Amino acid sequence: MRLSGVVGNRSLVSDEVWAVIGPLFPAWKGNGRPVVDRRLVVEGTAWKFRTGAPWRDLPERFGNWNTVFKNFDRWAKDGTWTRVLEHVQARAETLGDLDWIASIDSTIVRVHQHGATLPRHTGGALELHETRP
Repeated sequence: MRLSGVVGNRSLVSDEVWAVIGPLFPAWKGNGRPVVDRRLVVEGTAWKFRTGAPWRDLPERFGNWNTVFKNFDRWAKDGTWTRVLEHVQARAETLGDLDWIASIDSTIVRVHQHGATLPRHTGGALELHETRP
């Protein structure tokens, strides 16, 4: 099973993927307001990060943007997203779908724009050189 099945006209998270990650989200404890559809919140979150749009621009089909954000934020703070990531990574590794090898160099990673003009302390005049006899 490949967990990359995340696209569709109607939903962003396939039924197959939701069967794997759905149970990892906290259940409603029965006090206060009833919890919103967790899958809809996950799909709204996926849409937001896929598009890069602000939370307020979340389409109405995902529900109230503030509700989706609050659930996303709560799950980030309580470690739910971390558990989902770890579970999916472990599952993918077990299935042989995950390759941990990464090659990162300066052609891929660039300095942040605010760090590009900072002075560089390379030692300069303080550098000790070997003297020849």
